[in-house]
Amino acid sequence: MTHTDAVEIWPGKAYPLGATYDGYGTNFSIFSEVAERVELCLFDADGTETRVVLPEVDAFVWHGMIPNVEPGQRYGYRIHGPYDPANGQRCNPNKLLLDPYAKAIDGQFHWDQSLFGYNFGDPDSRNDDDSAASMPKSVVINPFFDWGSDRSPEHEYADSVIYEAHVKGLTQTHPDVPAQLRGTYAGVAHPAIIDHLKSIGVTAVELMPVHHFANDSTLIDKGLSNYWGYNTIGFFAPDAKYSANPNPGGQVQEFKAMVRALHEADIEVILDVVYNHTAEGNHLGPTLSFRGIDNAAYYQIVDDDNRYYMDYTGTGNSFNVRHPHSLQLIMDSLRYWVTEMRVDGFRFDLASTLAREFYDVDRLATFFELVQQDPTVSQVKLIAEPWDVGPGGYQVGNFPPQWTEWNGKYRDTVRDFWRGEPSTLDEFASRLTGSADLYEHTGRRPVASINFVVAHDGFTLRDLVSYNEKHNEANGEDNNDGESHNRSWNCGAEGPTDDIAINELRGRQQRNLLATLLLSQGVPMICHGDELGRTQQGNNNVYCQDNELSWVDWANADEELIAFTRQVAALRTEHPVFRRRRFFNGRPVRQRASAGVPDISWFRPDGYEMGDDDWESGFGKSVAVFINGNGIPDRDPRGRRITDDSFLLCFNAHHEPIEYLVPPAVYAARWEPVLYTADSVQVDGAKAIDAGQPLVVDARSTLVLRAVPSPS
Repeated sequence: MTHTDAVEIWPGKAYPLGATYDGYGTNFSIFSEVAERVELCLFDADGTETRVVLPEVDAFVWHGMIPNVEPGQRYGYRIHGPYDPANGQRCNPNKLLLDPYAKAIDGQFHWDQSLFGYNFGDPDSRNDDDSAASMPKSVVINPFFDWGSDRSPEHEYADSVIYEAHVKGLTQTHPDVPAQLRGTYAGVAHPAIIDHLKSIGVTAVELMPVHHFANDSTLIDKGLSNYWGYNTIGFFAPDAKYSANPNPGGQVQEFKAMVRALHEADIEVILDVVYNHTAEGNHLGPTLSFRGIDNAAYYQIVDDDNRYYMDYTGTGNSFNVRHPHSLQLIMDSLRYWVTEMRVDGFRFDLASTLAREFYDVDRLATFFELVQQDPTVSQVKLIAEPWDVGPGGYQVGNFPPQWTEWNGKYRDTVRDFWRGEPSTLDEFASRLTGSADLYEHTGRRPVASINFVVAHDGFTLRDLVSYNEKHNEANGEDNNDGESHNRSWNCGAEGPTDDIAINELRGRQQRNLLATLLLSQGVPMICHGDELGRTQQGNNNVYCQDNELSWVDWANADEELIAFTRQVAALRTEHPVFRRRRFFNGRPVRQRASAGVPDISWFRPDGYEMGDDDWESGFGKSVAVFINGNGIPDRDPRGRRITDDSFLLCFNAHHEPIEYLVPPAVYAARWEPVLYTADSVQVDGAKAIDAGQPLVVDARSTLVLRAVPSPS
């Protein structure tokens, strides 16, 4: 280690925070209200550390400019200040700390005693072991990148199909992705992946966490890892674990190249972000960054005992959205990813936590007010996971009008309907038509509902129809982890079977769920691999399984299911009647072609319109819905009224075939089948059916009919 006087340092600027390279040198800036002195630590390639005291402090922001420090420079901080856990203060200059604004991070954590502020076995003690050798390092990046003619696709929500994916899990086994690119940002950008996404109608990839995250020591000790990545420690840094570029900071250039490639293919990039907590855990967690910089500013601590943390996330701590600098960090991070990394939106993990200014969830919390007025962040896609584990945390339908939400009620209802649960018909109808009961009262539209049947957390689509119980033994927690109430049905046997009838039913159920998802009003989200029959062998919590159990198995893809998914996706893309921007109202439309016919009508199988008693029937599991293509209240960008074909969707969740009577000619004179889940092959070109005629819909299947246009 050399001394401060060996390095020339100028006053620099307090803003922007972080390390900013301008072509001549690098400005370093970090916030700490409790610091008494801040040392910037520069590391050579061999690990030699040079400490430099930041010379200036303005409004609790410490800063300095060092000429000739270039991209690739590895660095960290040491904060001199009070160590008094009982009063919420945990500064210790023996702990090297990551820059909260680091744009790149190099290296991994080596979990030993030095990373912790106390001695193992004695949480009230103080540990002064130097942690530098066990810490990854922040990296100065090159901010310059040739974006060429890049632009965001800016797809309307109504026209969007979201694909939730894990960078490594999606690409790790794909045979057409070069081995050195598998599991990386470059792998996601490979034409083989992009071509597949385009073929199933995907308009946006929602990437599971790519912010730099810590791999938990408890999992490493078990031979496992934090595969999902919901353990953020760097809110500005794309994780280097997903980079094929080995150079410090190279992951930033690779991530930008991925975004550029996806944009060229007309696909947006949405990030799953975790601002509700960090990887430092509870009071027994390591000191890696925020805890050692300004613990009480960055975390919500217990008011009457400041040594402990409020935990609304189940991870040990909750980020302090009450503090202006914590809020600034979140907003600066969001703006950075939009302006510099050019992503198109965010899905906020456990978003209810961000609304907790004090104890209760506050729908108008400061964070949402900041987002509302921000000219950059307010213009991208904002998706909330509208719950956390704290009291009152389930907030589906209660987020501000600008937000969309993962609709957990959609997931639960659609699963229940297709597994044959009683008394689900009325709610199924509501979910199919955009969940007006949840969103219309706040002025939102059907697109507020992000519809999903399966997400990363839970069974895959194939497992949902193959298992009644979770099978998480591989996680090493005696099958106690993961959700126990999955609303799944194994169709007659638990797990893999040679029974032809059961396997055929499972295939049909997967098609039913995909068809329902893609033909519902709102925004559909497909979980990666569900379109090709991915299984996790009944494990519904693969957060720690970075292996073949969690990766998409491209070698055993169900080609028939992929073809069916493409067919349904094309039906949605080609017909705006499935992508309405406003809720149905049930009133007759005025257009001459459908004068007097409502924009939507519901029918019993016998052809009569559904009445109140029919909706309240506990045994009803079959319904038909007419969607009027002349009743779309939307207009195209030029202001022209949008019209489409009309459709009749027949849903039969009963265990026996049901005979339906086609509605009378006032709705349409003739109908032609365009989709049938009872068979995996297409039905386009099948014999047309006249109004008022009977037709049989097979057990547990969906039949979609299109009105045949009348001769002009």
